[in-house]
Amino acid sequence: MADDKKVSGQANEGEGNKTAARHYDKAQAEFAKSGKVADAARQAREAVDGPEGKELEKAEATGKSHSAGEDPALKR
Repeated sequence: MADDKKVSGQANEGEGNKTAARHYDKAQAEFAKSGKVADAARQAREAVDGPEGKELEKAEATGKSHSAGEDPALKR
């Protein structure tokens, strides 16, 4: 079926989605340049240290339990 190559009106890009990756990278670069990083970091610290800290730690542990571990390349 010819329509199998289309998902939600977008062409299947194969393994990985390069278009989405470019959009994400652009958004992250814009955020980094926006001057809002320090405020976001402060808010994150307050959340971790505040009443929702335990819930955030639990969510982190759940995510890590699904992980294959750290990329060895990070420790070079």
